[in-house]
Amino acid sequence: MTTHSSAPRSLLLAGAFLSAFTLGAAAQQPATPPAAATPPAAGAAPALPPGSPLIGRPAGSEAAAKLAPVAPPPIAATPDKLPTAKLKVPAGFNIEVYAAGMANARSLAVGDKGTVFVGSRLIDKVYAIVNKDGKREVKVLASGLYRPNGLAFKDGTLYIAELSKVSKIEKVEDNLDNPPKPTVIFDKLPKDEAHGWKFIGIGPDNKLYVPVGQPGNNVIHDDEHGLIRRMNLDGSGAEVIARGVRNTVGFDWHPETKQLYFTDNGRDWMSEDVPEDELNRVTKVGEHFGAPYCLQGNIVDPEFGWGKSCSEFTAPVGLLGPHSAALGMRFYTGSMFPKTYKNVAIIARHGSWNRSKKVGGDVVVVKLNKDGTMKSMEPLITGFLDDNKYIGRPVDVLPMKDGSLLVSDDWNGAVYRITYGKQKVAGKQ
Repeated sequence: MTTHSSAPRSLLLAGAFLSAFTLGAAAQQPATPPAAATPPAAGAAPALPPGSPLIGRPAGSEAAAKLAPVAPPPIAATPDKLPTAKLKVPAGFNIEVYAAGMANARSLAVGDKGTVFVGSRLIDKVYAIVNKDGKREVKVLASGLYRPNGLAFKDGTLYIAELSKVSKIEKVEDNLDNPPKPTVIFDKLPKDEAHGWKFIGIGPDNKLYVPVGQPGNNVIHDDEHGLIRRMNLDGSGAEVIARGVRNTVGFDWHPETKQLYFTDNGRDWMSEDVPEDELNRVTKVGEHFGAPYCLQGNIVDPEFGWGKSCSEFTAPVGLLGPHSAALGMRFYTGSMFPKTYKNVAIIARHGSWNRSKKVGGDVVVVKLNKDGTMKSMEPLITGFLDDNKYIGRPVDVLPMKDGSLLVSDDWNGAVYRITYGKQKVAGKQ
């Protein structure tokens, strides 16, 4: 177990970032090129690796040529460099630093004893934020993992989703100073780098839900991709419950209906304004949500939609903005926030890269109609996007028992705490 209060200076983050966004892992390519392979012509651009997010970028477009995934800083920001003073929340809300020094902080989970667990995508670590003597400490709970983005907690056990497997650590809060190595419970997930990182959750049915994204920007794929499956907590009984899912990195169950809602990221390179990211709802096992044939519920994909109709698929309950990268979402059931926030969906929009004028880089509140469709979307936290540049990028949200809300920021390697009451740090909107 490693305890630290400052960011680890590791070249691993930079190398992992390059791997994640070129999406060209060596494991996807043959060790020896086929004999018939022809090298690219002199002066021609090198071929993009399988799954690269740049595949499909319009040729000859100067504006498109400037667009590429945005590299985060290689280390976590120190607490004095965090952008809390520039972040804005509605009147009456406060935002403060909950913990810092966690490079590439991503998905969040909380234990029965209040330990907050933080996953990562570009490095090999899972963190634990613990309260000790009235102060918070950040510990490295596990390392040597591969894209341990997804976390879930149930009855003393922490579940960790890596690129191609799911593991667990039992009685984790009783062994924070000397945690055992994770035990693998499911290892039959694809190894594609593109959209390979996972968000996981445990539903009201006491089953573990694990998505698998499409292995590229916009592709026809096999039956093992573009889906959400669920399984028993020991990894047995896996079954697919939804298909046509391009890449979900956030979901939760409605507190009253118990239906699964999930965010889904739309395809790139179609245009700067369409398709929009989606908020979807699963009402029955086996629904198909359209990807890659139908986009945002009403646009037939120009590449793969020939002969298809959007009426064949389940439409989203709401749209979340073009290329906004809607990621983590949770329903708010606490009592600290005003009554108008009861049972709303709170969504972290990581922010776009496939758009000249970026959108997202915020946390929004989505209110629903009585029929479960989206009624409105309004900001909760803004300011991560400043003059078309990121000073932070929210990833996940997590309501706490006291009614406060935690928000992770993988750009700065930090977690913020949102409360309602006397104003402290953030400016008013």
